[in-house]
Amino acid sequence: MSKKQRHNYEYVIDIEAQTAPAKVVRMVGSDKRVLEIGAGPGSITSRLQENGCRVTGVEVDASAIEKLSAFCEKVFQCDLNSSDWTRHLAGCGTFDALVAADVFEHLYMPRNCLSALRPFFKEHGYLVISLPHVGNNAVIASIIDGDFEYRDWGLLDRTHIRFFGLRNMQDLVEQAGYKILEAEFVVTPPEHTELAPHWQRLTARQKDVLEASTFGAVYQVVMKVVPAEFPGAGIRLKEMPVPAYSASLKASVNELVPSNVRPWLRKQVKRLFKIRLR
Repeated sequence: MSKKQRHNYEYVIDIEAQTAPAKVVRMVGSDKRVLEIGAGPGSITSRLQENGCRVTGVEVDASAIEKLSAFCEKVFQCDLNSSDWTRHLAGCGTFDALVAADVFEHLYMPRNCLSALRPFFKEHGYLVISLPHVGNNAVIASIIDGDFEYRDWGLLDRTHIRFFGLRNMQDLVEQAGYKILEAEFVVTPPEHTELAPHWQRLTARQKDVLEASTFGAVYQVVMKVVPAEFPGAGIRLKEMPVPAYSASLKASVNELVPSNVRPWLRKQVKRLFKIRLR
């Protein structure tokens, strides 16, 4: 791969932003020994390295590994859908922190993969997970609009084969033998998502009904989880308050949107603003 060619999941993280990648990096912390699965080209990994973390990466895409290797002590090419992928990590020991950032929605059996991580926790270790929220009103608007169209990125990324509401996220964690110690919501109202055109085509009444949903603006969820037997009380996602939307569109575009689709998104946003001003 040419050094100038950008990987589809390569992006720059503003560590102060309220996006999922920034929250993942902050939740992991600094100076940790980290196992990151589904690490892609190293967008999160590079920031962890800057924070003094020593990262072992797991990734299946050879083109991503070419970039990822620069930020890792070790990299293993593994298919997380394989039942025995952890055999590649024999001899790696345990880790202070594990990371699965936007990974489980790409797997056939995400609970099996999550369960397989248990031997890699240090005594006070933890796992940071991020997942897209299918209950965002943008997805519901797409269904109402009759267009559940897969895209190159975002909530309906064409490589997603699993979808999670808040209850499904809770079940994934608990049925695999873990509990959630901390969680943060990434809030993005539907009109600020990549699916905004579908939202704009709804009637005012339809929008009013959907906006009454407590979690309708939640775009992603970032969680710190540990094995159920570890100390600490677990929390329930559906009992958490939803913070007000404050992230700027610019920050969202720079971090979450692949560079090859940013011009298209900006064009769509400008068009929507014109529609709303008529």
